[in-house]
Amino acid sequence: MIRRFVATALALAVSTQFAAAQGKFPERDITMIVPWAAGGGTDTVARTLVKNAKQHIGVGINVVNRTGGSGVVGMQAAASSKADGYTLGLITFHLSSYRHLGVSQLSYRDFEPIALVNRSPAAFVVKADSKLETLKDLVEYAKANPGVVTVANSGAGGPPHLAATMLAKHVGVKLTLVPFDGAAPARTALVGGHVTVLATGADEVLQFHKTRQVKFLGMINDQRHSAFPDVPTIAEAGYPLDGLIMDWRGVAAPKGTPPEVMAALRDGFRKMAQDPDVVKLMDELALPRASLEGEAFGKFLAEIETSLEPALAEVGLLKK
Repeated sequence: MIRRFVATALALAVSTQFAAAQGKFPERDITMIVPWAAGGGTDTVARTLVKNAKQHIGVGINVVNRTGGSGVVGMQAAASSKADGYTLGLITFHLSSYRHLGVSQLSYRDFEPIALVNRSPAAFVVKADSKLETLKDLVEYAKANPGVVTVANSGAGGPPHLAATMLAKHVGVKLTLVPFDGAAPARTALVGGHVTVLATGADEVLQFHKTRQVKFLGMINDQRHSAFPDVPTIAEAGYPLDGLIMDWRGVAAPKGTPPEVMAALRDGFRKMAQDPDVVKLMDELALPRASLEGEAFGKFLAEIETSLEPALAEVGLLKK
């Protein structure tokens, strides 16, 4: 009887210790790889989101920028990391277009989706001292000077790049697209006077707009942005486009990350996204918030990739 009691107690102790060990995640700080340059919209989303991480998941989350290859370098690094929950990726819209563009075989299938956190519209922006005052001015100038208008963007296949391509096709003009590895260097090129126009996420130029270094010609959205109420939508500017494409940003873990770890991550990031400080800061930074997690986020990623195929084919960029 005593032996049975001791054996049962021992088994219970071992089981309890195992359960406790299983429930310890995370035991150390987590790394989040951002595939775009510091100072850009994606970097801002990441740093804003994890601002109070320790309060909600028990450890800090360190943001590391790994740029190159239109986001491929950073997202591949995240996807290839050990699937233990300690290295995550801030994945972006470009992941939906890599296969279609023939850039990389990397896709949402290489990740376990945690949460969608942001969706942002693109915009056309010029320097404050530009002679171009409206989108109509830009189109007419481009028609009179084929190929002269240079358009900086954050990389091939992203929403700003596609917006410029779609506009050019829609109005029958030739634009010279100049891709950069992220919005921050593209923005610098505009402010430095090296390009005519910047196609970018509206939030990427908020501070430059506030200091009157840039001016908006039009927003690629079906309604005006609350942070830029005076900026017309592209339809209001006179050039309605079918199938408006919105940027998106989310958090994901490498494929194969254990379910219990994924549950802890989803719970933690849900709390981070709902943190009042984060909500306030996102709104102040003109970053529209989005909320999908787990399977719902995975379904969203699959639908975005599918819907992009005809859009890319329409503008001659589909390589698949």
